Amino acid sequence: MEWSIEKIIYASRWLLFPVYIGLSFGFILLTLKFFQRIIYLIPILFTISESGLILIVLSLIDIALVGGLLVMVMFSGYDNFIVKMTVNDQHQKLSWMGKMDVNSIKNKVASSIVAISSVHLLRVFMEVEKVTDNKIMWCVIIHLAFVLSAFGMAYIDRMSKILKK
Repeated sequence: MEWSIEKIIYASRWLLFPVYIGLSFGFILLTLKFFQRIIYLIPILFTISESGLILIVLSLIDIALVGGLLVMVMFSGYDNFIVKMTVNDQHQKLSWMGKMDVNSIKNKVASSIVAISSVHLLRVFMEVEKVTDNKIMWCVIIHLAFVLSAFGMAYIDRMSKILKK
């Protein structure tokens, strides 16, 4: 009986598979949005203000950061929770594949969220004349919460590694 339950629980990890496929579709949508922004930019490139261009470039950076986060979560999650990925061509294999455990994924996600939040905060500062002081304050507070959370998770991870030794 116990063996059957364990087998069912272990097999249930495959329920994550559609989640990672869904993230792949999300990545496709992000890529489409990225190129939509580029196509939007081309006709207005020489008439847009410098700050307007910077805002568009920041949104492209934002999309790239979220895309990288998606890829990292998809690959490492699949590799850690479902089955090890086999990439036969060593030139195509990403250097971090197979080396990220749950804690390192968590820290990478936290640092990616801080980077994404930084880009959003910079966008808010670029449009400071259009944004209320209250919204700026809350954006800064939320960003600081992300930063403190990332530091806290990194600290806990570091302490757990020291205690394991």
